[in-house]
Amino acid sequence: MSVPYPTIDPVLLKIGPFSLRWYSLAYIGGLAVGWWYLTRLIKKTPLWPKSGPPVTRQQLDDVIFWVAIGVMAGGRLGYLLFYEPNLIIAPWEKLFGVVPFPPALMTWNGGMSFHGGLLGVTLVGVWFARKHKINMLSLGDMFACATPIGLFFGRIANFINAELYGRPWDGAWAMVFPTDPQQVPRHPSQLYEAALEGVALFTILFVATRKFGFLKRPGAAMGLFLFGYGISRIIVENFREPDAHMPDFPLGLTMGMMLSIPMLALGGWLIWRTFRTPQQTPSQKAKA
Repeated sequence: MSVPYPTIDPVLLKIGPFSLRWYSLAYIGGLAVGWWYLTRLIKKTPLWPKSGPPVTRQQLDDVIFWVAIGVMAGGRLGYLLFYEPNLIIAPWEKLFGVVPFPPALMTWNGGMSFHGGLLGVTLVGVWFARKHKINMLSLGDMFACATPIGLFFGRIANFINAELYGRPWDGAWAMVFPTDPQQVPRHPSQLYEAALEGVALFTILFVATRKFGFLKRPGAAMGLFLFGYGISRIIVENFREPDAHMPDFPLGLTMGMMLSIPMLALGGWLIWRTFRTPQQTPSQKAKA
């Protein structure tokens, strides 16, 4: 039993040798919508510590540019290091049949790594925070609130590309993906990830920051994001087909699980660290 895969051309627009792909638009859309959301979030000063949001509107516009660089550079480098290091030394190929180009920079060949993109954004955030004397943890909280938006767009793009599909399954909503060489019904694991890493995680962070004051405790929202993503990714890895070129890891672990376990641990530690000391009220601080 399976449902028809809704085939969508991965290329939205093609002009000569240039193609505009849904995958590229997912990155652009994720950054644009994330920026728009953060412009609203930093205006809600009661949600932040007494010092206010970590950035001004102008600083937000500046840091988004560097975040885009961190996402792209880190995401690609992470994919090369974690999944296909052989592409780093692979012979150059001719782009459009004319221009020599290294396969390592061909993002359409293999794709990107979220964990690498996260490391890239972390480095950018640390540099930006030190340069402008911004609280690093509050800046990380701000990034964490918007990241599920980009994750949602990215997983939908994976689904359109019919890549990163799930393990074989004969359930009610199984699909046969056109890129699957075995042509068997599988879990639409990209949609599971879009639901968990995108919709569910965004909702959890939204409620935590608005109802439980997570932004008032620098590092809490970032910890919640890391913990929530780690759990979501580990769950979905049980339904997602492991990359064929990856080695077999012990205990049935996958590379995605192994990269997410440190996120889970760090997120849990950040949450514990920020909540171990109760916040003082203004009157308590005055007495102290």
